[in-house]
Amino acid sequence: MMSRNVALCIFACLAVSCIYSCMPHYSPKPRGYFRIEFPAKDYRSFSSSCPFVFAIPAYAAMEPDRSADAQPCWTDIWFKQFNARIHLSYIPIEGKGHFNELVEDARTFAFKHTIKATAIDQQRINRPADHVFGLLYEISGNTASNIQFFVTDSTHHYLRGALYFNEKPRLDSIQPVLDFIRADIDTIIHSIRWK
Repeated sequence: MMSRNVALCIFACLAVSCIYSCMPHYSPKPRGYFRIEFPAKDYRSFSSSCPFVFAIPAYAAMEPDRSADAQPCWTDIWFKQFNARIHLSYIPIEGKGHFNELVEDARTFAFKHTIKATAIDQQRINRPADHVFGLLYEISGNTASNIQFFVTDSTHHYLRGALYFNEKPRLDSIQPVLDFIRADIDTIIHSIRWK
């Protein structure tokens, strides 16, 4: 009788094991993001009544800044496909003190992100042949703006730019687009000429 109970117990265990092994196993999947199709890099010249020209991506549009405090020659480069903008603010320099104030403002705007930033890297912009100098700030982390820059000739012209996504900042989801637009920002900076 005892051997019969042991045999039934073994049979029951094997049956339960077989039933559960045939069922699909569930394991949680990591959050996924949509695949992003990037357009081919292509640029066109942008010129207006403002005292600068530069190359912009063919897949972006120029729009005037519509904010309440917008000044002439404030404009946005709108990347509709990526829901992102590069805000550009042009300010004519009115002397050495004004120039120093503008440079300090750019630094202040960039370092406002230190609360959320994991790092802020600065890269010097130095194109003496075209009288274009400045700084580019790369701000790592879940910040409102990951790239900011300013360019100037140090005497007459000052142009500041800041990239913003119209999304909640999540670096892991925007990183591919950020890298893609970063190449466009490099092209803009290296193609700026003063009129």
